Amino acid sequence: MATPPMRLSKEARREQLLDAALRLVREQGADGLTLVTLAEAAGVSRPIAYGHFGTRTGLLLALYRRLEERHRDAVTEALRSAEPHAGVIAHVMSAAYFACATDMPEFTAVSAALKGNPEAEALQHELLDDYTEVMVAAMAPHSALPAEALRLRCIGVLGAAEAIAVELNRGRTTALDAVNALADLIVGSLAAGR
Repeated sequence: MATPPMRLSKEARREQLLDAALRLVREQGADGLTLVTLAEAAGVSRPIAYGHFGTRTGLLLALYRRLEERHRDAVTEALRSAEPHAGVIAHVMSAAYFACATDMPEFTAVSAALKGNPEAEALQHELLDDYTEVMVAAMAPHSALPAEALRLRCIGVLGAAEAIAVELNRGRTTALDAVNALADLIVGSLAAGR
């Protein structure tokens, strides 16, 4: 006699659904992801999928948040073991940034699927602020810039990082060159200007 499937907590079920959604995006792209295909892939009823995310947009937003948080967490973790030297910290941040950018191909598909969505734009701003805080905290001990000037430079460097990630994902640069370029930009941004 088969044992009945174990009942998951709401949070564990949500994580299971997000894992299944990421697999679907990886295998079929974001266009293949709906709440119906998610329910089928996860082996749950449609009401369970709808109950967790409400709409396809809600699901995509949850995936976007999860990927961004994983990215930020990976950088934060890498920084914990970095030597307290600006060049080392910049290199560690850059390597972690591009490892996440290339290790999470789903991010590009999810981001593209959300393009033009006002909720996605608000979430992007929120997560950029969080990521900027991580970067400012890591670089502040190595810069004489006022806090606001350093924050603005970190935002600029993150914009450059995104552009370099596009080049890397297009195969127009190597991971090593991308990491070195971003590290140089980070260190260069620490100098006090006029």
